[in-house]
Amino acid sequence: MRRILSIVLIMFCFGVAQGQEFRCNVTINYQKLLTTTQAYESANDKKVFDNMKEAIENFINGRRWSVIEFQQQEQIEWSFSLILTQRNSATDFVGQINVQLKRPVYNSTYSTGLFNYMEQGNFAFSYNDSQPLDFDPNNFSSILSSTVAYYCYVMMGLYFDSFSPNGGDVFYQQAQQVAQAVDISKYSGWDSHNTRNRYWFMENHTNSAYEQLHEAYYNYHRLGLDMMTKDQPKARQAIIQALRNLQTVSKRNANMLSLQQFVDVKIQELVSIFTPAPAEEQQEVYNLIQEISPINVVKLKGFKTK
Repeated sequence: MRRILSIVLIMFCFGVAQGQEFRCNVTINYQKLLTTTQAYESANDKKVFDNMKEAIENFINGRRWSVIEFQQQEQIEWSFSLILTQRNSATDFVGQINVQLKRPVYNSTYSTGLFNYMEQGNFAFSYNDSQPLDFDPNNFSSILSSTVAYYCYVMMGLYFDSFSPNGGDVFYQQAQQVAQAVDISKYSGWDSHNTRNRYWFMENHTNSAYEQLHEAYYNYHRLGLDMMTKDQPKARQAIIQALRNLQTVSKRNANMLSLQQFVDVKIQELVSIFTPAPAEEQQEVYNLIQEISPINVVKLKGFKTK
């Protein structure tokens, strides 16, 4: 863990290093295709889905996404799931994407959720079993490779935000570069019309108006969770400060996708952390969540509040 913190500080100072960043588990769920008129039940058809999984997994885990050198035990663990709902041709598919990211907590065996998101709407893409996935950050190759690459950079942004102040900036900028290379007239999920899509998640994390969103990740994780075994009262105060950061962001944009995603992932953890806390801390957490994410406040019903 200390090594990862040091890596953040030296990442811009060294050239090419060896050691992939990710240990990502990829899942391709094609069960819905087998229960519709689009059934593909032959061994060859099922092999396409196995090859798709392997291709995406190799694309994520086998590439270099930064100049940072990771040891195996330091690799970022996350999952990328694709739930297929349609197959329109041998190479054209439609589905939904679900992405989950966890982060280890210092001096413990516990991992905390950083991101858990099921995309709204359909993800239409092409996959040719005989062609590898290509990616060039400066040029568009395919919607599948661009989307997966986008999430790779977002995962690194969130991860490093949680270890150092604004540690994820460079990765959010790379995600933005990927998004800008996509022709939004051809592919959905990248335009500004839908406020809960890839465009807006990236915009939230590169907009200086929402700087306290980054502070919330750092306060909550590095100064909060990582310090729990050392000084619980101080750690809880850091987590409350993270919620205050989110409160500030909420005043600017209460419906922000990034804001609601943060609370959705953390709400049960907050219950565990503050159930044994003093009543005044429970009251403040309750008040903050009520303002930031009213839909989640019911999950704090056991807190001592006035």
